[in-house]
Amino acid sequence: MIYAFKGFTPVIHESAFIHPQAAITGNVIIGKNVYIGPGAALRGDWGAIIIEDGCNVQENCTIHMFPGTTVLLKENAHIGHGAVIHGATIGRNCLIGMNSVIMDNVILGDECIVGALSFVKAGEVFEPRTLLAGNPAKKIKEVSNEMIAWKSKGTALYQTLPEEMKKYWMQTEPLREIPTDLPPQELLYSTWNTVKE
Repeated sequence: MIYAFKGFTPVIHESAFIHPQAAITGNVIIGKNVYIGPGAALRGDWGAIIIEDGCNVQENCTIHMFPGTTVLLKENAHIGHGAVIHGATIGRNCLIGMNSVIMDNVILGDECIVGALSFVKAGEVFEPRTLLAGNPAKKIKEVSNEMIAWKSKGTALYQTLPEEMKKYWMQTEPLREIPTDLPPQELLYSTWNTVKE
């Protein structure tokens, strides 16, 4: 659902896919080929949220801020299931692991990776290509070229999802028994292997 608030109406590029069970409120700008999953809440009531091109915000994520703050997800940022971004800047091509919490005034440089279930304290600043994890999150090591290639491939897959959702996704009634003509599992997951390197 898309909601205006105090004169602010979300701006969403036509190529983005916003699941109808997501809630997008107020001062929110969403770029090209962005995927916003069900249960995600992006609440631009006290400040602004900018989601640049190619990002994905997966199921049950929350993005919010203290008054007067802008949350920025730079191009190709990848926000895993259940993560919370509160008043932070997420650099280009970063990966935020599932159920992580990124607090106020955090700045993640480009191509950082945050491990699942991590807690990044308010005001922390990390250089580009930092792998961090823990509670509180600390630098583990630098992100390798192999890690970035793996992350970028996953993000590229999500960037194909908005178009596929618009083409194939529909509400339906469930089947009552398993069909006998299902395609082989390899066919169902072939998209992963066809994503451009």
